[in-house]
Amino acid sequence: MAPRSATVRRMAVREQSDLGAPTGLAVAAHGLARRYGEGDTAVDALRGIDLEVREGELVAVMGPSGSGKSTLMHILAGLDRPTAGTVAIAGIDITTLSDAKLTHLRRDHIGFVFQFFNLLPMLDAEENVVLPLSIAGEKPDRGWLDSLLAQMGLAERRRHRPAELSGGQQQRVAIARALVTKPTILFADEPTGNLDSKTGGEILQLVRASTDAYGQTTVMVTHEARAASIADRILFLEDGLIVQELRDASQADVLAVMSELH
Repeated sequence: MAPRSATVRRMAVREQSDLGAPTGLAVAAHGLARRYGEGDTAVDALRGIDLEVREGELVAVMGPSGSGKSTLMHILAGLDRPTAGTVAIAGIDITTLSDAKLTHLRRDHIGFVFQFFNLLPMLDAEENVVLPLSIAGEKPDRGWLDSLLAQMGLAERRRHRPAELSGGQQQRVAIARALVTKPTILFADEPTGNLDSKTGGEILQLVRASTDAYGQTTVMVTHEARAASIADRILFLEDGLIVQELRDASQADVLAVMSELH
C-alpha cells in the first residue's frame, strides 16, 4: 500500500482536476508538437505524436540521434512543455497546470532514473533512497523500504555511501529512490548508458523485475537494442514522429528496424 499521505495527495490532485474514475492509462499524449526557435532557424523536435501507455506497461522509446526521443520523454514527464498538444498523467492534464502544481504532480506521480546516478555523496544508500520522502516531510513505510532494498540487492549496502559503492550499485540506489514513492510512472533515460555490459544487463533485469513484481509503469529511452528488447512495446521515432511500433521484440527485431531509420 502507498503511504497514506501520498495517497491523500493524489486523490486531492484528481479532485482538483475534476476527474472521474481512473482511465487505466498511466500517460496519454495527443497531438504533441515541440518547436524550438522561430522563423528560418526553427527546429521541430516533435511533429504531432499520439501515444498511450497503460498501467503496468514497460515501453521503450528508440530512434536515431535527433529523432526527438529525449524531447518526448521530457514533455511526458513535465520537464518541458509542448508547443501544441496535451499530456495527461493518471488522467490529469499536466499541460494546463501551473508550475507549482506541476512540481507537486511530479513529486507524487513520477519517478526518474537517469544515465548518471545523481546521488548525494554525504548520504548513505538508504538515506539517498528515502530522500524524496524526506523532502516531502514523510516517513517511509519500513516494510516497503526493506522489501525494495532487498529487491534491488541493497539490503547489505544500505549504510554505504556512494563512494563505497560500484557504479551498478549506485544505479540500483537511484532506481530504488525512483520507486520508493510508488510513482504512477517511472521515466528512465538511458539507465545503462554509464555502465559496462554485464552491469547494464543486471540493471535491465531490475527494471523488468520492477514492472513484473510491482506493476510499475515505465517509459525508457534507450539506444541499445538489448535494453529495448526487455520492453512490452517499443516505439521508434524518426524526425519527430512515431514511425513504427514493435511488441515483445527480440534484439534482432530491434536492430532490423533501427537499420532502416536514418
